[in-house]
Amino acid sequence: MRVNLMHGAGGEVMGELLSVLTKFEHRNAGGIGLESLDDGAVIPVNGTNIVFTTDSHVVRPVFFPGGDIGRISVCGTVNDLAMMGGRPIALSCGMIIEEGFLIADLERIVKSMDQALGECGASLVTGDTKVIERGALDGIVINTAGIGVADTIVRDSGLREGDVIIVNGTLGDHGIAIMAERAGLRFGEQIRSDVAPLWGLVEGALAAGTIHAMKDPTRGGFASAINDVARKSGVSIRVYEEAVPIRRSVRSASSMLGIDPLQVANEGKVIMGVPEAEAERVLAAVRSHPYGRDAAIIGRVEKGAHVIMETAVGGERFIEPPVGDPVPRVC
Repeated sequence: MRVNLMHGAGGEVMGELLSVLTKFEHRNAGGIGLESLDDGAVIPVNGTNIVFTTDSHVVRPVFFPGGDIGRISVCGTVNDLAMMGGRPIALSCGMIIEEGFLIADLERIVKSMDQALGECGASLVTGDTKVIERGALDGIVINTAGIGVADTIVRDSGLREGDVIIVNGTLGDHGIAIMAERAGLRFGEQIRSDVAPLWGLVEGALAAGTIHAMKDPTRGGFASAINDVARKSGVSIRVYEEAVPIRRSVRSASSMLGIDPLQVANEGKVIMGVPEAEAERVLAAVRSHPYGRDAAIIGRVEKGAHVIMETAVGGERFIEPPVGDPVPRVC
């Protein structure tokens, strides 16, 4: 058996690869290990919770409506820290660049990274650059790692019965924007990536109330993330189709492309599980942020072991995690 593209797509097949990649005999040094497979690791240092994460970014095309590989590389890492309650402080950046890559494009990427860092108050503090021969790489690959500080640690396994599920906006924007660009479909400004750093939004939500669990629905989309949170928490989640925010243009493009918008990556969205009594307060805080204007309560946590959608026509269906990602090399 060999590694294939589906192993990196964020669906069930990727879980098989992770089971191989996390088989370290000495993986639990001082109680810090890979067991939780969360968005990052929590490292206690003298009473302070340091959150640490890393991510690599391979996007095709490098520039797309609403963003580019530079903005994704910063936002992806910042958001992984934020999902655990971590205020981003410092990032590293490693670039592998193909010979012949345009310097002007590299300058554009770096400028985009700097703008995203400025939005969340973090800094790029160290890095590394390699250049390899033409044809050995498709343009550029960026790895970023980040550290943050968390007063309250949030896990993706903390949902409780009775919690409600909040998303901060429309789903499927990023994956469909990438796919439409690759297919040569032009929708003007109607379909753009949602790539954004979410720490400011998450900080406001944490100040407004209790958050039991958070997850950003990147590779594999909402369907993968919501199933992952439900499985880790040992609960069932009931999702109300009519409440799920999806842009009309994204629905139309998804239909044309034959893709479920719930199964494609988002780069500026968060799924939150919050106590029902505090839900309206948290929702108001999320909606007060520019990246949360379309936020909605879309579901409820129940006893059980599935993710079930109540459809607009009154039926029910399971939301299954994707086997792979219909849009590879998307983040």
